[in-house]
Formats: sequence, structure tokens, C-alpha cells
Amino acid sequence: MKLPLPRVSFLQASVAFHALAGGLYLLQPHTWPWIVGGIAVDHAGLALGGLLPRSSLLGPNLRRLPRSSPDDRSIALTFDDGPDPHVTPQVLARLDEYQAKATFFCVAQRAEAAPGLIAEIVRRGHRIENHTWSHPNGFYFLGPRGLASEIDRAQSELARQAGSQPSWFRPPAGIRSPLLDPFLAARRLGLASWTRRGFDTVTRDPVVVANRLSHRLSPGDILLMHDRGSALDHNRRPVVLESLPRVLDEMVRAGLKSVPLPSRTNEADLG
Repeated sequence: MKLPLPRVSFLQASVAFHALAGGLYLLQPHTWPWIVGGIAVDHAGLALGGLLPRSSLLGPNLRRLPRSSPDDRSIALTFDDGPDPHVTPQVLARLDEYQAKATFFCVAQRAEAAPGLIAEIVRRGHRIENHTWSHPNGFYFLGPRGLASEIDRAQSELARQAGSQPSWFRPPAGIRSPLLDPFLAARRLGLASWTRRGFDTVTRDPVVVANRLSHRLSPGDILLMHDRGSALDHNRRPVVLESLPRVLDEMVRAGLKSVPLPSRTNEADLG
């Protein structure tokens, strides 16, 4: 099923508002204070929509799995910032123990530096998705040329290694500018965020991380962890390696199964 172009978003409404504001100013210049105030509110909304990772103000955003039936007990485990030649294989081993399938949002430059690891992830039944070429901290501020470079280079490299095109994109830290959604629509990429995150890049206690992810775990949840950049626990081990089994245990207790993100989805399923 093909991913349709986005519905009318806050960004599209913003463009229309600016056009109307310009026309109003030409017809009634004395209303400029109201026009300026409206534009200021509009720009604040655009900024807020980009700074809140789970927001759908700027366009469709997958925050939960679409459920195929009322008894669908699926959740999605997702891992960002890898692959890591030391941590990712250990994450894969833990997933294998529980016969759990996951989605890896990969930084293509790191994938290029770890030959064979992307293919191994795919061989074990997991999905590879686009998390930019280099994971720039200033992704929010990139212009059209920078966005195209980060997205397209990653798409090309990850497709080459995985054997299929990524369907989803997740920006660094989930933060995006108003320019991103049209870029994704043109490339038929969906934006994917999460239902909840463990903050495993900053929290050193695996119990705390696991509790954040598994408390009231329910069908459709999309969980965010990191197979690179994970904080080190008190034993100097990546906290994801200790928190992941706890989450998987809770998943089993709740009668849930972890599946990869769908390759395509209806727009109605997006938040």
C-alpha cells in the first residue's frame, strides 16, 4: 500500500495564512498590528510543532502502530543512532532470545563504517530505517540543500546495504524544522516518532529506563531505545543491554509481541 501525500498540515495552513495576511495588508494597511501579531503566533506554532517530537502539527507522524484487529497485541521496539559494532550485535542476541523483531533507525555514515552489520540486522528479520547520514546536532537548522544531502545520502547507503529502501525517517532527537515534511512527502518517506522513550542516553540506571518504557505497556506502543550512545550503567556497560531484557520480560508477561514498523501505512493511521 502506498504512503499518500500528507493531509493539510499546520505548515500548509501557515502558507495560506501568510498569503491572506499579505492581501489583507494591501487592502487595509491599518490592520498591520493584527497581521503582525497573527504572524508571530503562527511562527510560534511552527516552532513548537518542530520542537515537540510527537507533534503532528507539521504533518503526519507515526506515534503508535496501526492495529490490524481488536486482538492485535503488537508493539514496536525501535533503536536509534546505530549501528554500533560492539553494542548492536549484543542487542540482536537479546532480541533473538525472545524471538522479538525490531526496527533500527540507522545513521548511514556509521553503517558505512561497520560493513556487514546492516545485512546481519536484516538477516535476523529486523527493519532498517533512515536516521540521516551523519546525525548532525543542528539538523533543525538545515536548509533545503542540507536536508536533501542528509536524507538522500542515507537513503542510498542504507538501501544498498539492506537490499530495500527505508520507508520511515526519524530526525535526530525527533526535532525537525517546518521544511522537513515536504521533503519526506516528495521522497515517499513517513515520519516516525514514538509512544514513549526510556532516556537511556542520559539515565544510568537500567531499572529506571526499563520502567519508563514498560509501565502500562499496551498494544500499539512504539518504544525508543539506543544501540549507540547509550549511557553506561554503574558497571560501565551500556544501559540498553540491561534494560532491554527487562522490557522484553514485561512484554512477555503482558502477552505482547514486538514487530517491525510496517513498510507502508494509511495516512489515517498516522497521528
